[in-house]
Order: sequence, then structure tokens, then C-alpha cells
Amino acid sequence: MPTPLQTGFVSLVGAGPGDPDLLTVKGLRLLRGADVVAYDRLANPVLLKECRPEAELFFVGKHGEGDHLSVPQENINALLVEKARAGKHVVRLKGGDPFIFGRGGEEALELRHAGVPFEIVPGISSAVAAPAYAGIPVTHRHVSASVAIVAGHEDPHKGPSSHDWEALSKLDTLVILMGLGRLEAITRTLLECGRAPHTPAAVVRWGTTTEQVTVTGTLSSIAADVRRVGLKAPATLIIGEVVRLRDELRWFDLESLPPEVAAAQSVHEAV
Repeated sequence: MPTPLQTGFVSLVGAGPGDPDLLTVKGLRLLRGADVVAYDRLANPVLLKECRPEAELFFVGKHGEGDHLSVPQENINALLVEKARAGKHVVRLKGGDPFIFGRGGEEALELRHAGVPFEIVPGISSAVAAPAYAGIPVTHRHVSASVAIVAGHEDPHKGPSSHDWEALSKLDTLVILMGLGRLEAITRTLLECGRAPHTPAAVVRWGTTTEQVTVTGTLSSIAADVRRVGLKAPATLIIGEVVRLRDELRWFDLESLPPEVAAAQSVHEAV
């Protein structure tokens, strides 16, 4: 029999894209008052310094590559329910926004089915923040009136992909999260769907943080450009004419381009 629900509550809080200053005011207030904090790999650990000394902290993210190194989702769900039923205020601190590829919807449904009250606190998604910190607006009225945010890695258990790449290829801007491992397949598919090979493209790793690295190229070259540099996840892929604006709007990483990336960029620009 489940423990009777007391006065517990769960706040599903978006931690933002990495820069701790981008956590919302409400998110910070909830974090400072929480009894329990369950945080994932993409939530900046600096934010944990805001927690009360007596707060219980649980890491529920990935330690490295591969699902076998992850905390199973059912364990996370059970933890949230257990602590809330014990009368605790639980903050589930999730990188980016809870409802943009963050499994926030799954956790909220689990809480609802368990009779646990909850709230959703949106966060700034890396889908818009990483491009912005790279000097790339995802829309611009002269070159982009449409944008789609796409998961590059889908749930392998759900069956065939739900992406209509033919339709996606016709949109002005594509922002693809969790797609670095399938970068070659994604770009090849878009080319096969008729997207122009010279379409500007960029990959931003660890956007909004001091570790941010941006590699630019074209739809036909970006996979090779990223491979040459050795860029690893987490990274955001942006495809569209808006990428050209980086030359003028670049502001955050202006002086921080690593030598190997600068060399790769020089190769691309010389072509």
C-alpha cells in the first residue's frame, strides 16, 4: 500500500541552458526553499550552492555516454513520488525546459497518477539560448519566418520515426537537439529531401557556458567539420540562412575559439 499523501509538493523546474544566471527568478526561489532536489547532468552544478544545507540532493542524470550509465526513468519517478508523499517539497531540476525533450511530461503524468500535486516552472531552452549565445537568431524577418525544434534522437521503443523530413526540409530554420550522434544521417536526409547543400549550418556545444564552442559550415560540410574538430555532445545543430548572421552578431565566444576549431573554421572559409 502506498504511503498516505501528506503535504508534499513537486516543482518541475527548468534549470536553463547552462549559464546559471539564466535560471528564472521563480526557479531560484523554489530551489532555495526545497527540502529535496533531484538534478540532472545538464543542470549547472553551481546552482546547487543555492540549496539549503539540510536539503537532500540526488543526482538523477547521466554519468557518461550510454543508457546503461543513466538513472532509469522509473527510479526518478519513484523518488519524486516517495519524497512528496513523505511531506517534502521536491524540486526536480531539469536542464533547459522541462517540456522540451526533458521528459517533464512523463514525470508530471506519473505525479498526477500518483495523486501528488505539482507545478511546472518553464526554463530557457538551449534550442533558443545556444544559438543566441552564438550570435544566431533562430528567426529574422528578412530571412526566417519559421522555425522547428526537432529531436535528433527519438525513443527507440516507439517504432518508426515521427519526423516528416520532407516537410521539415522546407522550413526556414531547423534547430536539432540531441542530434550530434546522427549528424551525418540527418544532413544526408535533408539533402535527399532537396535542401540546398550550401545552406548555412552551425553546431554549438555547451551553449551559454564558458565551455561553449561553435563550429559553422554548410549542410553538406558540417558533419565533416564537426568530425574534424572532434566535437562531442551536448550540442545544438542549427540549419538555415540565419546562421550567416553570426559573422555580425557573434558576441559571447568572440575571443574563446580553441585553436583546433579556429583551424577547422579557416579550412572551411578557404573553400
